[in-house]
Amino acid sequence: MALTIPAIRRQFPLLAREDLTYLDTAATAQKPQAVLDAMREFYERSYANPHRGMHILAEEATVAFEDARKSVQRFLNAEHLEEIVFTKNCTEAINLVARSWGSQLKKKDAIAVSLLEHHSNIVPWFQCREQTGAQVAWIEIDDEGHILLDSLDRLLAKGDVKLVAITALSNVLGVRPPLEEIICRAHAAGALVLLDAAQAAGHGPIDVQKLDCDFLAFSGHKIYGPTGIGVLYAKREILEAMPPFLGGGKMIREVREDGFSPADIPLRFEAGTQPVAEAIGLRAAIEWGEQFTWKDRIAHERELLKRATSVLSGIDGVSLLGPRSVDERSSCISFTVEGIHPHDLTDILGRKGICMRAGHHCTQPLHRRLGIIASTRLSVGIYNTLEEIDRVGPAITDARARFA
Repeated sequence: MALTIPAIRRQFPLLAREDLTYLDTAATAQKPQAVLDAMREFYERSYANPHRGMHILAEEATVAFEDARKSVQRFLNAEHLEEIVFTKNCTEAINLVARSWGSQLKKKDAIAVSLLEHHSNIVPWFQCREQTGAQVAWIEIDDEGHILLDSLDRLLAKGDVKLVAITALSNVLGVRPPLEEIICRAHAAGALVLLDAAQAAGHGPIDVQKLDCDFLAFSGHKIYGPTGIGVLYAKREILEAMPPFLGGGKMIREVREDGFSPADIPLRFEAGTQPVAEAIGLRAAIEWGEQFTWKDRIAHERELLKRATSVLSGIDGVSLLGPRSVDERSSCISFTVEGIHPHDLTDILGRKGICMRAGHHCTQPLHRRLGIIASTRLSVGIYNTLEEIDRVGPAITDARARFA
């Protein structure tokens, strides 16, 4: 289907609000009517707890839940259905790996993370360090946010790195690390690789078999699905060797007076009542997105970011962060404005109906590397228009005038 933006915008009820310019998709994407309808229909017609009963509603809920897993398998091109584990978000998926797989680590082991990372791909590894004694080692970046592969090589050469945990797309700089090269180097050194795809999943195709990553995590709400649902992909043989993360109902094969035995994967990692409606919403979001080609979606977002780069570059006092080449950016562009704190700027813009994000964006190590404490982020989605981007320039100029 052609990427006709006015028709696409009509499918997002929230965008019907007057005087609203939503440029905060990196934080969370708005939801098309198809997602809202799918979740409402489940609640109204088929709601029940999956895997828990023999009656017709339980059976319908189970089928719907497992169909959602099949949609995710297709979305990621995972080889096996049981490699897809549902979590409540990307953060929980990474924590699952840190608490379960990470429990085997020793004091002599290391986890390598990059300075691009979101706190969700940093803090769990510090917690793992506290529990196991394993070390956290940093992969350096250059001033534009590119991964320094020499830095990675130096860490891998030590022979103690067991995992490289790295973003697939920076939520601040919009830069994409060379994932295939990083994975190849890590595997050659005997290390596994975890990809934080929270941002990447909504802005380009993901093929876990082609990438050959060992773990990958993403959240539903950033690919136009609901909150409360996330995904961990992991290779089957790795998942099968991992102990359960949470204990309770559904995740067991048998409970005895002297202990328990866990269920097969992926159920051993899905303790308790699952977010069934949210999984159904995630499936609807994936299927809604599949009507458009990634080629068209990427081209549209690139055009938006080129316009944003032009608009922002033309404003006195604005400094852009990240790659100099707009062709190296995906999803977002971050910047600072001389004389205005990002919080003040976004407050002023917000009162004009322009929704953007300010702060450290859960990337304090990255901001320290860049020599700043905060930035403003403009991020785009499938529904944004060039006219919306053009509103930003005069609004920032007016804000600057207030602080002159």
